[in-house]
Amino acid sequence: MSTQSARTRAPKVAVVPGDGIGQEVIAQGVRLIAALAPDIEVEWFDLGAERYLRDGTTLPDDVFARWQAEFDAVYLGALGDPRVPSNVHAKDILLGSRFRLDLYINQRPIRLLDARRCPLKGKGPQDVDIMVFRENTEDLYTGVGGTFKEGTADEVAQELCIATRKGVERIIRAAFAWARANGKTRVCMSDKSNAMRFTGGLWQRTFKLVAAEYPEITASHLYVDVLAMELVRAPERFEVIVTSNLFGDIITDLGAILQGGIGLACSGNIHPGRLSLFEPVHGSAPDIAGKGIANPMAAFLTAGQLLSHLGRPELEARIGEAVRGALLADEVTPELGGTLSTAQVGDAVLARL
Repeated sequence: MSTQSARTRAPKVAVVPGDGIGQEVIAQGVRLIAALAPDIEVEWFDLGAERYLRDGTTLPDDVFARWQAEFDAVYLGALGDPRVPSNVHAKDILLGSRFRLDLYINQRPIRLLDARRCPLKGKGPQDVDIMVFRENTEDLYTGVGGTFKEGTADEVAQELCIATRKGVERIIRAAFAWARANGKTRVCMSDKSNAMRFTGGLWQRTFKLVAAEYPEITASHLYVDVLAMELVRAPERFEVIVTSNLFGDIITDLGAILQGGIGLACSGNIHPGRLSLFEPVHGSAPDIAGKGIANPMAAFLTAGQLLSHLGRPELEARIGEAVRGALLADEVTPELGGTLSTAQVGDAVLARL
């Protein structure tokens, strides 16, 4: 569903609570959406490990068709269940949606809200405020490859790294466009072109071409291993980072720790103007599922990204400030050293709103 068509009616959000703690934190996130934007229509979908174990369903074609025809965003909880060791349901729902909806932008903020949560000495919120644009449909995550002589001593395994000019250019352009729209002046592209010269060469050439269209923005490049070191040494040197699927996956998890932990990491899988998918990036944590102690803050920040995608960035800002206030007041779950339950953190953030 396009953003343009969404303006003719109230937005609709498909909610997939997922597995384990996903169900608990997404329920709290929906509370926030309902409080801030009561006009948004929410519909819950029974998809996840329980459904798969019950009848073998992952993501049915009729559900996917409804999402495309009727909805503006998908709000997705963590997927993963030890009873489904192949994780086939997670692959079909999450990775399947990314590829089938062409959600080429994985947008993950690395934003420190409470200096006490940062493991780096002397770094505060003014030092850790980075937006990462991770290419989301190509690279080593396409599943192109295979094995030969599997299970023997001569087994050969191959994964094919795919990069296209179209795919590389559009993610780089998205990063520069976001930087310009948000008053940022630095964009860093990261690759491993000293070792991967074919895909790296494509990234290098395309980055230079697009950067030339944004003369007011300082364009820089770092090999991904150097980027990892610099994120730990001096995160303040970065405002916007753009990189490939695999490298983006790794450095954003590193970044999550800089902002206080994976329980504070949100993400959007986006195709501008189209149906997009938003998910907190932590796992389903089956070891604590059902105990009511899961940290819902990543789900709250993800809800903010979703609302911004629906044209309401002021609500994302309000959620961010409410989460910051709860962090500073230690209104948090045991993961962050607090004593509150998942629902009590929801109450605390809602009270601040």
